[in-house]
Amino acid sequence: MKTILVTGFEPFGGEQRNPSQEIALALHGRTLAGWRVVGAVLPCVFGESIVGLKKLLRAHRPELVVCLGQADGRADITPERVAINVDDARIPDNAGAQPVDRPVVRGGPAAYWSTLPLKAIVATLRARGLPSSVSQTAGTFVCNHLFYGLMHALRGRRSVRGGFIHVPLLPEQAKRSKTSLPLEKMIEGILIALNVAAIKGQASILLPSVPARRTPGNYPPGSPKPAPYPGRLPRRGSPLPLPEAGRR
Repeated sequence: MKTILVTGFEPFGGEQRNPSQEIALALHGRTLAGWRVVGAVLPCVFGESIVGLKKLLRAHRPELVVCLGQADGRADITPERVAINVDDARIPDNAGAQPVDRPVVRGGPAAYWSTLPLKAIVATLRARGLPSSVSQTAGTFVCNHLFYGLMHALRGRRSVRGGFIHVPLLPEQAKRSKTSLPLEKMIEGILIALNVAAIKGQASILLPSVPARRTPGNYPPGSPKPAPYPGRLPRRGSPLPLPEAGRR
């Protein structure tokens, strides 16, 4: 039986709950369209989160990996398009680290593209009455850090698809004027997303990573010089312009 790995994060930033954690735990052990779902919770800590993810990848050898995170201020379930090679924390992580303009992987590509069928996921969620849209930035906190670490770990493994999905706050977390979504709706939405990725994702286009660019603060002296970007892009799966490094 094929395996889907779903990860969430522990609460952070003073919160007592994190919907991504609760979704991952709720989905653990389920069977979906002939796929076994493994749910796990990772620390909201730079470095440690990627280490924990790599252990899960080795232990379960999944064919599909979807990492989840909490996005304060968003009303939609938002599959992320791109992970960028920069850590730039507005607040400390759960270990007290607050990196500024630091690469996730020294000498790594500037960005990796999700290999999930983003538009198909969004269209299916909307058809089921759930709010969803493609997000163009996963931020520069631990969510983007893990997303980049995932795609870097999966590089060259074209049989394994992966990506990141942000979910809104829970109603219990949302303060006045803030957006939220009930946990049951989020679980339903992620189940739909997993089903679309497992079934329709088999025909999805795998986009190439974008070669690294040397920018001040991102790559220290002595880091490997990135390969030049090819002069002509493929017709299908062409990379889009990247968001500026450090932008949240």
